[in-house]
Amino acid sequence: MNFLVNLAQGFIHLFELGAETFVSWVGGIIPKVLLLLVFMNSLIAIIGPEKINKFGKVASKNKILAYGVLPFVSAFMLGNPMALSMGKFLPEYQKPSYYASAAYHCHTNNGIFPHINPGELFVWLGIAQGVEKLGLDTTPLAIRYMLVGLVMNFFAGWITDFTTVYVEKHQNKKLDRKVKAEA
Repeated sequence: MNFLVNLAQGFIHLFELGAETFVSWVGGIIPKVLLLLVFMNSLIAIIGPEKINKFGKVASKNKILAYGVLPFVSAFMLGNPMALSMGKFLPEYQKPSYYASAAYHCHTNNGIFPHINPGELFVWLGIAQGVEKLGLDTTPLAIRYMLVGLVMNFFAGWITDFTTVYVEKHQNKKLDRKVKAEA
């Protein structure tokens, strides 16, 4: 009987802890993410979707722009998963590489820009909670994570170029090297 009581108390305690966490989010991170999303959508509306699309086409002509700048800007402006859609302006052979880089940007930038991937924010919050328990500020960690991500996410895209060529050779296929998408 004691076992069942302890099991029931533990089960309810799990939900009490979840509710405490949720209440702390409602007063902290949720309004911040919501306001960042409103700001990003407003900024896109002010800049104009045509200009954002044009930037995507220009970026396809340079590897640093295609795998470094475009994924970062897309993640920042559009968030996850919409950041991945900017790959439509790249030639077919660059799409796997862009995806590799952009998908990582949706994670590594989340600590400093939580609006990018609010669905996965719990990972960052778990890390941040441990850092805060040590009495440290999480901002330097978030910035370092983002800066390392900028470099490593570019390399993820660039290295994927080589693996794409390797797969093309082994499958006797050649992906299109021209941009087809219209703005």
